Amino acid sequence: MCVTRRKDEKNEKEASIKMARHSSGPSAVQGTAALLSTAALLCLLIALDLPSRLLPPAPLPYALEGGAPLELSDDQWRALLSPEQFAVLRQSATEEPGSGALYLEHRPGTYSCAACANPIFTSEQKFESGTGWPSFFDVISPSAVVVRTDYSEGMVREEVICARCHSHLGHVFDDGPPPTSLRYCMNSIALSFEPNHL
Repeated sequence: MCVTRRKDEKNEKEASIKMARHSSGPSAVQGTAALLSTAALLCLLIALDLPSRLLPPAPLPYALEGGAPLELSDDQWRALLSPEQFAVLRQSATEEPGSGALYLEHRPGTYSCAACANPIFTSEQKFESGTGWPSFFDVISPSAVVVRTDYSEGMVREEVICARCHSHLGHVFDDGPPPTSLRYCMNSIALSFEPNHL
């Protein structure tokens, strides 16, 4: 009986060794190598902490028909926006001057709210203000934004928010060029840009 048990154990051991050799053939090794390469690339991207403003914006996971108002909870906004976008768009923070990807954008196209894709400005309305923030002398439509008085930081300013989702975009000042004499001073991270297609 002992001999039979030892033979059975030996046969099981040989079968498991054969199975291990078979599963670690060339295709399994290649698959493992590909998986490790992907993981290494992901680790490298995380380690480099690439600024999100230099990456193309992710498509929004919802569609808005006909300018329908968008009301989401803070938790929902946090899930949709990067931490930097959430701070500016939902908490009215201000990005550092000259730090935004759209400050030096000169291609023809449309600037929309980064939170809800509501069109706000066109490239024809943009001008160089020398402030370090994208500046525009007018909006696509008066109904695209809401302007309200902002008393924060010991100043009185006119805050510009998106009419669709009520996200903070920036401020408007009366030192702009003709024909409006307005300067919509916007946070670059609060906007997305869609170039015109030829």
